[in-house]
Amino acid sequence: MAPIPRLRAYEGPALLSYGFRPFFLLGSLYAGLAILTWLPMFYGELALSSAFAPRDWHVHEMLYGYLSAVVTGFLLTAVPNWTGRMPLQGRPLLALVLIWAAGRVAVTTSAWIGWQAAALVDVSFLMAVAAAIAREIVKGRNWRNLKVLTALGILTAGNIVFHLEAHFQGSAEYGIRIGIAATMMLVMVIGGRIVPSFTRNWLARENPGRLPAPFGTFDMVSTAAAGAALLAWIALPEWRVTGVALVAAGLVQAVHLARWAGDRTWRDRLVLILHVAYAFVPLGFVLTGLAALGVIPAGAGIHAWTGGAMGGMTLAVMSRASLGHTGRALVATRTTQALYALIVVAALARILAVLMPHWTTALIHLAGAAWAATFIGFALTYWNVLARPRVKA
Repeated sequence: MAPIPRLRAYEGPALLSYGFRPFFLLGSLYAGLAILTWLPMFYGELALSSAFAPRDWHVHEMLYGYLSAVVTGFLLTAVPNWTGRMPLQGRPLLALVLIWAAGRVAVTTSAWIGWQAAALVDVSFLMAVAAAIAREIVKGRNWRNLKVLTALGILTAGNIVFHLEAHFQGSAEYGIRIGIAATMMLVMVIGGRIVPSFTRNWLARENPGRLPAPFGTFDMVSTAAAGAALLAWIALPEWRVTGVALVAAGLVQAVHLARWAGDRTWRDRLVLILHVAYAFVPLGFVLTGLAALGVIPAGAGIHAWTGGAMGGMTLAVMSRASLGHTGRALVATRTTQALYALIVVAALARILAVLMPHWTTALIHLAGAAWAATFIGFALTYWNVLARPRVKA
């Protein structure tokens, strides 16, 4: 993301001065606490007053709770750069934060307040975010970025379907796949912009030589192929043709990633983690495709996408944006590098928990502990960065 434009006069809490501040901080904290809640739920040691089945609560809160918060923080920070307008601040930003928080409470207590009320509160968050972003894009006449509203619309639709399925059928399936597919498209589209861009900038300055391939026809085709495979997966996840399409899309995405010269970025961990996180995109496609073909158990690919690609990419973007947009040096400290290592451990352990059934219990505990340590660690490490004013040059 480019530098944020000049701000209007603002004297409130620094936490409410930019969209990324509250949503990165609260979203990461919630991601860690939600997993610490999920682990005893998974083993039947804890029950929540949610109308969702335990698995559905876990998946919903990762997709439509944590990820929606981080996506919102990113977009509320990026849109002002795209439009040249002032960022959302103060009370309007606080209102969005409170709607998000109300959604988390509503989903968790939906057995008390009723599934309809919980759905209304929860779904209203993404609708409010879409309305706020649409207003800025239209007023800024930045028509080419209206496409972000499509992704938000799909996420909102997936959330609605999730609530309906969970109530009328007892578990959500389409709502889960829609949410994962929409988020994966965001990872590929946004990642396809920022990963080669940040890599090119660093290499040109610090390590001259081979640069990421310029965006071209191959990039558009690879993303379109991945999108088509995801649509097939949403509709017919166990169809053999879907499996072939997913594996093919994964192989193309692997080539896509290899064209970005990530092997030359070892010295800058802020750049390297973007490539490592994106590597879980093709891995997820291949593993999900193999599951559709009956070669491996289902779930490994989904956790590659959610734990590796989504978890890793959001951590990478949150740490980089938090430093850059608060006037701090773009340097990954040892603590930040430890967080990067933890998210990779969490993702790999959760994938292996599916593929190695004799070690499932130990690996799930390892994955959960590493995930919680990653995001609670991020919230604690970046608390002062996000809650204090920008460092003056």
